[in-house]
Amino acid sequence: MDARGWTEEETRLRKAIVSVAKLCFERKLIVGADGNFSAMTSQGTILITPAGAMKGFLEPHHIAHIDRTGRPIDDGPKASSEVGIHLVSYRERPDIRAICHAHPPHAVAMTIAEIDLQLPVIPEIIVTIGGIPTAPFGTPGTPELPETIREIIRCSDTVLMKNHGSVTVGPNIMDAFKKLDMLEHTARILWLAHVARGGLSPLPDESVRKLLESRSALGIRTRNTLENRCGM
Repeated sequence: MDARGWTEEETRLRKAIVSVAKLCFERKLIVGADGNFSAMTSQGTILITPAGAMKGFLEPHHIAHIDRTGRPIDDGPKASSEVGIHLVSYRERPDIRAICHAHPPHAVAMTIAEIDLQLPVIPEIIVTIGGIPTAPFGTPGTPELPETIREIIRCSDTVLMKNHGSVTVGPNIMDAFKKLDMLEHTARILWLAHVARGGLSPLPDESVRKLLESRSALGIRTRNTLENRCGM
């Protein structure tokens, strides 16, 4: 325990959340007070970024600490107003330990333009996560929003929320960030292709089949939305 009563694990998770939040701010995956990030402790409690804070300037003591119903554990900062996204995701996915909710600009633009990021176009994405499903629009800051992702988050580690943002999940905060990075990079490539060509063409079914079959030889066991037909 340190002077604040934090365990070694809690200290490490707080620092990791702060680092990823700053990284997202620097890479313009969030701006201002956008987004929220969380990690679950081995005790099942949740450390999450606070309400209304600029995520690029957080320190470990700014992080809120709540239980799995959203109730505060201590007298620290108030949890993000979009805590429901995190509570639903942890409830539906007992295998995950961290969540990134961001507003990646190219990915959000694709949802506004109604361009499907589930299209099998980029080999590396087909082999790893498959594709990126889009949830219907939900009003931010209300109970309506987390309900829009509930079904998709059960079968996908990445989900876009129409006109709003993204949610990526993983066994740790860096893995959740990695998937956010992949999501926005994919959206940027597909957006450029769409602008240059006026549309997108998926790879042929046979090419997709071969790519999915390569997962076993490569030792890749991540959830894959093309394999489990998530959001389709």
